[in-house]
Amino acid sequence: MLNAIIIAVAIGLIGYLAFSKRLASSSSWKATVTPLASIMGSGFLVSAPLLGGVVGNLALACIAILLLLAYMVGGAIRFNIRYFEPIENKGHGIAQNLAFVSRFVLANAYFISITYYLQLLASFLLNAIGIQSGVTANLITTGLLLLIGGIGMWRGLRLLERVEKYAISLNLGMIGALLVGLIVYNLHLVWGGIWTLPSLSPDIDFNDMRVVLGLLIVVQGFETSRYLGDEHPVEQRIATMRTAQVLSAAIYLMFIALVTVLFHEGLGGDVTAIIDLVRPVAIVLPFMLSVAAIGSQFSAAVADNSGAGGLVEDITGRRLPMRYAYLLILSITVFLTWETNVNQIIAYASRAFALYYTLQCAVAFVVAWQRQDLKGRPLRLITFGCLALICLIVFLLGVPAE
Repeated sequence: MLNAIIIAVAIGLIGYLAFSKRLASSSSWKATVTPLASIMGSGFLVSAPLLGGVVGNLALACIAILLLLAYMVGGAIRFNIRYFEPIENKGHGIAQNLAFVSRFVLANAYFISITYYLQLLASFLLNAIGIQSGVTANLITTGLLLLIGGIGMWRGLRLLERVEKYAISLNLGMIGALLVGLIVYNLHLVWGGIWTLPSLSPDIDFNDMRVVLGLLIVVQGFETSRYLGDEHPVEQRIATMRTAQVLSAAIYLMFIALVTVLFHEGLGGDVTAIIDLVRPVAIVLPFMLSVAAIGSQFSAAVADNSGAGGLVEDITGRRLPMRYAYLLILSITVFLTWETNVNQIIAYASRAFALYYTLQCAVAFVVAWQRQDLKGRPLRLITFGCLALICLIVFLLGVPAE
C-alpha cells in the first residue's frame, strides 16, 4: 500500500511540475525554482548518511546550523543584489575589486562542483547495479565530462539544458514522495509504540565539527539568484531567493528529522548510503532515488558547466571564446576527477563556495560602510563582518567526511 502511495505522489508531483502551464508561464516560479533546484540538488541525498555517520542523532541540530548560516549569507547576497548591482560596473573601488575576485573564485567553485555532481552520479549508478570500483566511477565521470564538454565546444549546451526542466521536476517529485513515505513510516512506528531514536554516540570532537563545516555544499545553490539579472528584476530575485531558501530549509529539516530513526552504526562516508537507509520504508524508494540522483546530478553538472563557461568568458573580457572556455573546464574537471574521490570533492566544493561567500559578505560590508544613510547600518556592518569571518573559518577548516 505504501509503495502505491509513494509512486502516486511521485507521478503526480512530477507531472504537475513538468507540464503545468501555470508554472511554465510564471516568472516568479522560474526565479524560485532555479535556486531551489540547485539547493536541493547540491546534496540532499548525501546529507543524511554523511551527517548521521559523523554526528549521529545530532544531525538535525547540525543541519539547522548549516541552514541558518546559508540563510544569513543569502541575506548578504540579497543585499548585494539590491545595493551593489547598480554600481558594480561603475569603478566603485574596493567593492568592485572584491566582486571581480569573487567571480574568479566562483568559477573555480563551479569547476569543483561539476566534478562533484558527476562523481556523485557515478556513485549512485554503480550502487544501483551493485558495483564498487573507484576506477570505474572515474571512467564514468570522465566519459560524462567528455560528453558535456564536447557538446559544449561543438554546439553549446542549449541542447542539454532543455532536459533541465524535466530533471528538476523528477528530483522534486521524488523528494516529495520520499517525505511522504518517511512520514507514513514514522507514524506507523509511533502507532505501534516502537518509535525510538537509534543508540548512537553523541560525542562530537573538533574533527567532527570540521567535517560538518565541510558539508556546507549540501545547502549551497541559493547564490544562483545573484546571476539571473538578465531574466528577472531585482525585487523578484530577492523575494524568490528568500522563498527558495525557506522552502528548502523546511524540506531539509523535515527530511533529517524523519530519517534519523533509520540511522545506525557504520554509516561512515558512503555518499550512496541513503539508498540502503530508506530500504525498510518502501521497496520502491531505492530505485526511485537512484533515478532521481542520476537525473538531478547530470542536470546540475550541465547547469554549472554553462555557468562556469559564462564566468570564464566574463573574467577574460570575452577574449576567450566559449569553445575554449569549455575546453578549459573539461581539462580541469578531468584532472580533479582522477585526483580526488567523492568525499574529498564535497569538502573541496564546500570550501570553494565558502571562500566565494566570504568575498560576497566582504562586498556587502564595504557597500554598507560606504552608504552613510543606510537604514540599520551598524547592525548590517556587524552582521556582514561576522558572516565573512565565519565563512572564512569554513574555508580554512572544512575537511572530507572519510
